[in-house]
Amino acid sequence: MDLLAFFRRVAATVPAYAAFLAERGVSPGAVTDFSQVPITAKDTYIRRYPLPQLCRGGRIGDMIAVSSGSTGTPAFWPRSTRDELVICDRFEEVFRDSFDARSRRTLAVVCFALGTWVGGLFTYGCLRMLAERGYPLTVVAPGNDRREILRVIPELAPHFDQVVLLGYPPFLKDVIDSGLPWHEWNVKLVTAGEVFSEEWRTLVAARAGIADPVRGIASLYGTADAGVLGNETPLSVEIRRYLARSPELTKELFGEPRLPTLVQYDPEVRFFEEHEGTLVFSGDNGIPLVRYHIADEGGIVPYHRMTEFLRGHAFRPSQPGPLRPFVYVFGRSHFTVSYYGANIYPETIAIGLEQPEVAPLVTGKFVAEVVADAEHDSQLVITVELAPGVPRGSGVELIGEAILRQLRRLNSEFTAYVPRHRQPPVIRLRETGDPEYFPPGTKHRYVRDSSR
Repeated sequence: MDLLAFFRRVAATVPAYAAFLAERGVSPGAVTDFSQVPITAKDTYIRRYPLPQLCRGGRIGDMIAVSSGSTGTPAFWPRSTRDELVICDRFEEVFRDSFDARSRRTLAVVCFALGTWVGGLFTYGCLRMLAERGYPLTVVAPGNDRREILRVIPELAPHFDQVVLLGYPPFLKDVIDSGLPWHEWNVKLVTAGEVFSEEWRTLVAARAGIADPVRGIASLYGTADAGVLGNETPLSVEIRRYLARSPELTKELFGEPRLPTLVQYDPEVRFFEEHEGTLVFSGDNGIPLVRYHIADEGGIVPYHRMTEFLRGHAFRPSQPGPLRPFVYVFGRSHFTVSYYGANIYPETIAIGLEQPEVAPLVTGKFVAEVVADAEHDSQLVITVELAPGVPRGSGVELIGEAILRQLRRLNSEFTAYVPRHRQPPVIRLRETGDPEYFPPGTKHRYVRDSSR
């Protein structure tokens, strides 16, 4: 990717970006170092200009995806078929190199939510493109309607060599745990939206009859802003499974002992940078994005550095892989928790605690986290600080109902993505100043990454 040429092209063709640069006194022709280009973000760029001005030539593309903001206010992401061609390449790499879909009749079952949200229809469109490229691929899209998924698969699966389920990790596990005879259908999984453990991969592979977890389950790294940015490869999965056995090596490579999502990306169409422990990327989309800060915690490992690191620890992967850089992603643990692919923001939970029937019972402080139970099922757990003098068992149901009402009212992703029986949060109550969750005199964090 010629970064300076891309930067100048966006400055010349996107009205909002030209205005953004002018406000900062940046002359595109005078910039000779891409690192000097100002960073953009949702608040400093996307939300400051009318939607048409953010697009090439001031014209909105031929399709629009929607993502929910922190209070349910939608963000709109136009794109065109041209924008999806490079994203289809990521799907093709997974289906070709991991699933051998060139030579197998494949039923692809889209289990992401359908509607205006980015996941379902976006995935459906890319799979249709893949079929047009000559893959013997048939697509069915029941969305995240579990009953419909379980109805169509037994009817269709026997007619194919393999079945690929595409959806958010906890939802796909719910589907696998339904008890269908998965072992008869050569199942594969494509996931997105959340970090999962290698224990999760092993468990779900066993329950789905997936003999090779390395090639049978692949995760995509994507955002509503720009679609799929990278994908797991057999090489990246094998490396991740090796690192999962050693928190010390994980910390040496990634700076933390927790295991991030690890994918490879194509630097010719997506360019990543690290910025204060978070990721910045550039790429051409329906809304072209130049040095766009997506606030995901993570970083980059060049291919040569990864191979040197592994060689230094006497590990040689058996899986071949593309000679491309790696990007690792912890998620947005400082700002949100991701639950069934839905971003849950502290502001929404706070509104639940501010309701008249709840406010007298609590201080307003809480910690939200997603934890796995003994069956590796995800649960949204909210630990709430009780007001001084309020007995510890007071108001659990009242607090849970108030928070759930606001999540359903304000967060369309939560309502669409999370199965209804998984939506009620688990409420835990702690006394004022609890040293584990609410220590006095420290800056409070409203979300917690339970993998830490």
